Amino acid sequence: MEKAAISGVVQNATAIHLFESVASSLNKTMAILVLVSVLLAIVILYNLNNINVAERIRELSTIKVLGFHNKEVTLYIYRETMVLSLVGIVLGLVAGYYLHQFLIQMISPATILFYPQVSWEVYALPIVAVTVILTLLGLFVNHHLRKVDMLEALKSIE
Repeated sequence: MEKAAISGVVQNATAIHLFESVASSLNKTMAILVLVSVLLAIVILYNLNNINVAERIRELSTIKVLGFHNKEVTLYIYRETMVLSLVGIVLGLVAGYYLHQFLIQMISPATILFYPQVSWEVYALPIVAVTVILTLLGLFVNHHLRKVDMLEALKSIE
């Protein structure tokens, strides 16, 4: 076994067991990262909406008193969130692609070749998750804006 072209000999059963344990560990780590990412997205978007509504309550009250419907008031405040989220999705997908390429090069040892392609589901899942979160937060913002006494908000001192 003193050949330069041979780095070692491994039995198939041992290699399969090793790969399965590594894949299992990676899957568990990925599940935790996905869960934390979704929770982080919820917290960030929720806070963004709350700050946006709190800073613009007088403006929203004015347009509500001028005759805008509840849906129009909600969309008035929510369009900014949707545009920012769309920009974030696009930038996140591009950055994720390059991060994936970088990580595949960094973590793959010389004796193991990882398949560097990613299926379309990996890109679709974050888009769907952010869309669902935005929809639920949109309903929450709409409910919150319906409860605000617009005349009282206009009377408040800045």
